[in-house]
Amino acid sequence: MALPVLERVERRRRRRRRAPPLAILALALVLAGGAGAGLYLTLHSSSSPTKTAGRPSTPPPSAVPRPAATRIPPTLVVGPRPLAPHRFTPPLSARAAILVDARTGRVLWALRPHLRRPIASTTKIMTAVLALQKLRPRDSVTIDPSVPRAAPFREGLVAGQRVRAWKLFYGLLLFSGNDDALALAIGTAGSRGAFIGEMNREARRLGLRDTHFSTPSGVVDRDNYSTAWDMAALTRYALRNPRFRAIVRTRVKHVRWAAPTFEKVYLNKNALLRQYRGADGVKTGWTTEAGHCLVASAQRGGAHLIAVVLAAPNRYNDAARLLSYGFRLPYVARVTRTSS
Repeated sequence: MALPVLERVERRRRRRRRAPPLAILALALVLAGGAGAGLYLTLHSSSSPTKTAGRPSTPPPSAVPRPAATRIPPTLVVGPRPLAPHRFTPPLSARAAILVDARTGRVLWALRPHLRRPIASTTKIMTAVLALQKLRPRDSVTIDPSVPRAAPFREGLVAGQRVRAWKLFYGLLLFSGNDDALALAIGTAGSRGAFIGEMNREARRLGLRDTHFSTPSGVVDRDNYSTAWDMAALTRYALRNPRFRAIVRTRVKHVRWAAPTFEKVYLNKNALLRQYRGADGVKTGWTTEAGHCLVASAQRGGAHLIAVVLAAPNRYNDAARLLSYGFRLPYVARVTRTSS
């Protein structure tokens, strides 16, 4: 029974080996030649003269979607010139300053807003922004052996301690501990150097063109600088985080601690919170080279303003004058009525 099946298969193979008629062979050659020529022309027309024929060309940058992590957020501070020029009498003590509407980002008043200056501990605003993105409040941060050796103005963290992140945030933004800044930097990125790299990448992502960081605390002035404009932009971005807002408006924070300390009391160094009605942040800073710096935020009657003063011997007075001037502006009142 198997023999007829084999015979039928053998007959089919013999028919396939049979040479085709000359006419069919000629037609096949014509079709193959046309397809090859078309393929050759297509490949050569779609590739640049300097590329190898047949290699697909690289799509234009506009055709390649940008990863979500690298997208630039909307402009944080806007206005080619201040909306409300004004000459303060007597002049402000600051070398550089700016007043911005926190809701719209509109520049209301400015003094050398793009002058690069060392910014001291206002650097910790960026440190908080990045650490808040990565660390949850109850995450434990193990204190690295390098942390207790941080430069002066430290709260006394001990190597090997495991500290809840939320405690470090209060130490960072109220007490302004440089050891808190280093602990959060290492806890967030794994090392001080890696965290500084993240700080500068975030600055570029936010469009802070005149900003560069070389320290998570601001205690080092060399290559650690920004401008009043950029600091207002960074603060406007930071204030979008409710945890950041809650911390920087806190005047006094009692924190339970392990024995033998048992409790720490953080007093916010931003005296404007106690001196100016409506003040709700943000951060002070001082070094010998940077001078006195202040990033201030205040709200009144639905209006929300940000003031930045750099190298200002009378920083609280400067900030208060800027904020009071801004709250009197018709533009601020009009935007408040429109948004309410």
